[in-house]
Amino acid sequence: MNSTGKLPDWTEGTKLDQTDPLAMARDLFFLPEDIIYLDGNSLGAAPEAAIAAVNNTAHNEWAGELIGSWNSAGWFELPSTFGGIIAEIIGAASHEVVACDTTSINIYKALHGALSLRPERSTIVAEGGSFPTDLYMVEGVLASNSTSKALLEGVDGDQIETLIDGETAVVLVNHVDYRSGKVRDIAALAEIAHAHGALIIVDLCHSAGIMPIELNSCNIDLAIGCTYKYLNGGPGSPAFIFCAERHLADIRQPLSGWWGHDTPFAFEQGYRADPGIRKFLCGTQPILSFQAMRAGLEITRQFDIADIRHKSRQLTGLFIKIVEDWCDKYQIGIFSPRDADQRGSQVSLTHEYSYAIVQALIERGVIGDFRAPNIMRFGFAPLYLSYRDVERAASILKEVLDTELWREPRFAKVSTVT
Repeated sequence: MNSTGKLPDWTEGTKLDQTDPLAMARDLFFLPEDIIYLDGNSLGAAPEAAIAAVNNTAHNEWAGELIGSWNSAGWFELPSTFGGIIAEIIGAASHEVVACDTTSINIYKALHGALSLRPERSTIVAEGGSFPTDLYMVEGVLASNSTSKALLEGVDGDQIETLIDGETAVVLVNHVDYRSGKVRDIAALAEIAHAHGALIIVDLCHSAGIMPIELNSCNIDLAIGCTYKYLNGGPGSPAFIFCAERHLADIRQPLSGWWGHDTPFAFEQGYRADPGIRKFLCGTQPILSFQAMRAGLEITRQFDIADIRHKSRQLTGLFIKIVEDWCDKYQIGIFSPRDADQRGSQVSLTHEYSYAIVQALIERGVIGDFRAPNIMRFGFAPLYLSYRDVERAASILKEVLDTELWREPRFAKVSTVT
């Protein structure tokens, strides 16, 4: 702020907002006017239509039709219905994607599935800096496969490509790094993996809905992702799993629940997997969460993903442009790539007291988040964020640093969720 207590008279953001083809999308979400929400990479904002969808499902389908809604409201088909919508967004065929369970559970299924296709191989290659749940699931898979082992980028070798060889069964990578926002070239990595006879699984949690993804064009074997970040599906909304058609006939996953059975209502004693993508289902799915998720998916599919990606690059670029003018003064590091092609839809900054700074920002109405050990993450969701928001957020960050507001003791108290 300036000496009068008013925000600077930014003009670049205002001009960009006036020509923004996505500006109308903001009206589709619930957003408090006094909040600048830069945490869409953790939890997307609530679509207005999601509330109406949940109310309809609760009042008319659950309360009104009771168990009949499994048929009349199509509840049983929702994993496939929404899988088809997600397939459009991630460059897959509708019969290759199913919405279900959680990201962690789907990683477990995908890893086991890949190993079932390469039974003669023993090695899982992954990123040492991966989101923890990915590595925890690798540990879980290894615990049930005593002959398998893991090799990690940053631990067993500097570059993941050098770890892939004739013993590699599967490579598990994140499309966008959750800490830095760096984008990995999944097409190039898939080519390397396949040249060695290995499969590739891609975690799309930080790219689905925010950038063009062409799983089939990139020759990806399996992919998983969540819907509660840039797809705005709501807290704990169902995840999804993709399996390329070429693998569906032979792949096996270990969670043989009755929803994955070929004819679940035949109530057969033995398990016989669905021949298609529904073999990746397990148990009964959360119908209220599915219906809440519908609104976010429908919003994403009605806008051009190229426009979303363009605005994402512009928003993050504008933030970096403003911050880099004074970041050295406050010992702030820019942890995300400067090259927009290498950057997802987030900007990560570093500081010794990042946690306290983020808490001070939240009190001032700018919501980001913290990731250990010293990272401030700011996610830029183009569907409901304006360029003016970015300028205001950067200005408030500078004020928090300039006044050292973050030093007040209350901001050092660490919450359970950071």
